Amino acid sequence: MASIHVEIVSAEGHIFSGEANLVICPAKMGDVGIAPRHAPLMTTLRPGEVRVQAEGKDEVFLYVTGGILEVQPGQVTILADTALREGELDEAAAEEARRQAEEALKGATDKADLAHAQQQLVEAAARYRAVQKLKGKRKQI
Repeated sequence: MASIHVEIVSAEGHIFSGEANLVICPAKMGDVGIAPRHAPLMTTLRPGEVRVQAEGKDEVFLYVTGGILEVQPGQVTILADTALREGELDEAAAEEARRQAEEALKGATDKADLAHAQQQLVEAAARYRAVQKLKGKRKQI
């Protein structure tokens, strides 16, 4: 079966490198599935989960806070603002971040504060959903 090479990096360093049959990313306008021979594409990412599937291997699951996705013939590159691996996702921390973002949103007074608080809430909610989804997957195994 055909595969596509995947590179995922962030400011913290190299996150993942390998072959995949399917990569699912949270693009700004909606989730994008990339398979081998996908048309070239460049788009921004919103906070959410990245899934890398390879035949005969466990699915790789990452949470990104945003970044850039580039698809070229034979290669997918994700330049993530921040990326957390499956083991780095903490449910209590995600819930606390969501609570703090909601408090910041309540206390926002001007447009800049409101926009910043809304962005924090979007990121916190996406992280919390990723933790919950992963938790559900672990129960099924």
